[in-house]
Amino acid sequence: MKHTILILTLAVFGLTSSAQKQTTEIRDDFKKYYDKFNVEGSFVLYDQKQDKYIFYNKEQFKQTFSPASTFKICNSLIGLETGVIKDEEFVIPWDSVVRQNLNWNSNHDLKTAFKNSTVWYYQELARRVGGQQMKYWLDKANYGNADTSGGIDKFWLTGGLRISPEQQIDFLKRLHDNQLPFSQRSVDIVKNIMIAKDTLDYVVSAKTGWGGQDNKDVGWYVGYIETKDNVYYFANCIQSEDFNNKDFASSRIDIVYLILDDLKVTKK
Repeated sequence: MKHTILILTLAVFGLTSSAQKQTTEIRDDFKKYYDKFNVEGSFVLYDQKQDKYIFYNKEQFKQTFSPASTFKICNSLIGLETGVIKDEEFVIPWDSVVRQNLNWNSNHDLKTAFKNSTVWYYQELARRVGGQQMKYWLDKANYGNADTSGGIDKFWLTGGLRISPEQQIDFLKRLHDNQLPFSQRSVDIVKNIMIAKDTLDYVVSAKTGWGGQDNKDVGWYVGYIETKDNVYYFANCIQSEDFNNKDFASSRIDIVYLILDDLKVTKK
């Protein structure tokens, strides 16, 4: 009997000791990358294989911001799931309103609208989905605070929708692992249009965002990197009071790659 208890105790101890404990690392030195572009902000990387979080400015991890165009990931899923958008080649005709971004001034399908972050396309998509269905799917997907106040075509831009870096990472994990409440077809289409860089060593799937909040520009670059044996999830959120910062748009992405190279995630 004692022998059996000893074996069971050792087995339980073995299982417990072999279970990986989640770890965190704080990298204050990443501040130099934000200083380089005269922005403030925060960065988080989740290493799935090591079950490890790496933070710069962890204080912002749970702070909520307007998602701006990072919401296009969820908006695409909802458009596909509701049948408003048939597939990635579904065209919405340009409304002939000339906008500052020249890439927007033409007809777009889902994949080009995602790539060019074409606001009017996604505003029309949201209007066709409608307020009731939009709110239903935001709640069902547990996206940010799921607040659709401020107008059906503005709630993720200037309305009440908010999301934290922590929630961005959680949403991306559930997307990657097919754990969102959308059909596999919808998920596969969105995963395909999210691919931003495809190399022999890794694939980056991501989305930018740029909005305003509390008299500051707020910029995002969120996504995940798939390597041969691991997945890394990241969220970069930058802020600036200087509305004339010419590097603001590019720095959202540039900072991420500087950090990924530093961490040897993308640098070979």
